[in-house]
Amino acid sequence: QQLGVDAKRIGDGAMRRLRDFDYPGNVRQLENICHWLTVMAPTQVVQLRDLPPELQAAPPMAAARTPAAATHDAMPGERAATGPALASPGGDVDASSSTWQSALLQELRARLEQGDTAPWDELSRLFETTLLRGALAYTHGRRIEAAQRLGIGRNTITRKLRELGLEP
Repeated sequence: QQLGVDAKRIGDGAMRRLRDFDYPGNVRQLENICHWLTVMAPTQVVQLRDLPPELQAAPPMAAARTPAAATHDAMPGERAATGPALASPGGDVDASSSTWQSALLQELRARLEQGDTAPWDELSRLFETTLLRGALAYTHGRRIEAAQRLGIGRNTITRKLRELGLEP
């Protein structure tokens, strides 16, 4: 309701992984994952493959693996990623990226492997939409506070909401 989108259901595999995850960030991490799934899962039923990378990579009840190993491992039953590793702006391979950067790189890799020749516009739109929805959820819909928290002006948030079709 906070994000203004339809509720999603969680498939059995995803539910098991959510239930078994250790949640080192406690309730706040669970809440952030729920917000992430609401915005990022492509369908109304959240599947195991839709979970954020930290949940896909972590063995049940332990987050013992490193982000570097988790980024490149395939989910059980999935084919391992192929192709060249994508580099960060500094030229380093994505092993040192944060979770959201790793997810972005995975999405970019998938689009490039599918032959997408211009992923910039769609990924930029998704990124901005995610930032705006997240900030508005955090501020309970208060646009001026959301703009301040994002470091943008009130006119900018209004314009972006209109451009992205997020205004009610």
